[in-house]
Amino acid sequence: MNLQFEELTGTDGARLGIATLDAEKSLNALSLPMVVALQDRLEAWASDPQVVCVLLRGNGEKAFCAGGDVRALVEAGRDKPGTVPPLAAQFFAAEYRLDYTLHTFPKPLICWGHGYVFGGGMGLLQAASTRVVTPSSRLAMPEISIGLYPDVGASWFLSRLPGKLGLFLGLTGSHVNGRDALDLGLADQFLRDDQQEELIDRLLQLNWQEQTAAQLISLFKALQQEALEHLPQAQWLPRRQQIDELLDVADGACAWNALKHQLHSQDPLLAKAAKTLTEGCPMTALLVWEQLARARRMSLAQALQMEYSMSLNCCRHPEFSEGVRARLIDKDHTPHWHWPDIAAIPLAVVDAHFEKAWEGRHPLADLSEY
Repeated sequence: MNLQFEELTGTDGARLGIATLDAEKSLNALSLPMVVALQDRLEAWASDPQVVCVLLRGNGEKAFCAGGDVRALVEAGRDKPGTVPPLAAQFFAAEYRLDYTLHTFPKPLICWGHGYVFGGGMGLLQAASTRVVTPSSRLAMPEISIGLYPDVGASWFLSRLPGKLGLFLGLTGSHVNGRDALDLGLADQFLRDDQQEELIDRLLQLNWQEQTAAQLISLFKALQQEALEHLPQAQWLPRRQQIDELLDVADGACAWNALKHQLHSQDPLLAKAAKTLTEGCPMTALLVWEQLARARRMSLAQALQMEYSMSLNCCRHPEFSEGVRARLIDKDHTPHWHWPDIAAIPLAVVDAHFEKAWEGRHPLADLSEY
């Protein structure tokens, strides 16, 4: 199952629940059994009065979580192209329900987002009440490279970033460091990578009977003072004005072309972003443009419900399977997109990704409004 659970008892008898992603070789990629087990344990901890706080973390130095196990999803559908594999329908419903559970968890929930925090890992981190990043943190939604789109609630959290930065990050898969994460509201606290054990020790010493919120704030302030000298240099907020101007365009194809013109930019970060985009999936770019436009006024529940439709339809269309083949299975890094020219993609095909792709009631219909 690649997941560990433990409960530590503090000085006042209160317990700290710790969930550890433990699939180090795959950079803690989420499988369906991991998602289901984490959901079950979180529900148990939520209803246990002795558990007062939860810490979610990942094993290994490289990553908290580098995303979902998309390779397994694509391999499950290879025999029946054009259909939704049952595994995919189960996985996306379970993953998005888990994300919603984390967003609405009734107790303090701390997520330690060190190293790579990609895709599904971002869904976990962004859902926590206290999002911790470190000097090693690299946050990203890199789905442009595999023909998917930024899911796990990204419709909701990217559409709420300053200016066009959410659109930019969704289109280019650019990495966000610890300083960027704080700047953009994608993290709450910055600690050194070696401060996790100290954090756990200090949590166990708290008096959880009164003024819990104030005690947690004081604890993180004290720990962060020791870490701030390790903050990396800001990358994206200083470039916001330029990015806002670049992406002040009419549609997704225009956004693609505006960023494509940065391939030979004097700014190495923008040139790299443009390279990732242009080597990525044109269909994904149009999906990102449309999903963020639709999500601006959606609740979290509505955004996750929309993403479920999008994900199942991505499994039916050819780009996702081809992107995963090229990047993760055969690793030739030469995807042959069905629609290589963004200007030639029919709008009807983009719209089809937002249509119902299941029988009966929406599997996430019971998510309450957030």
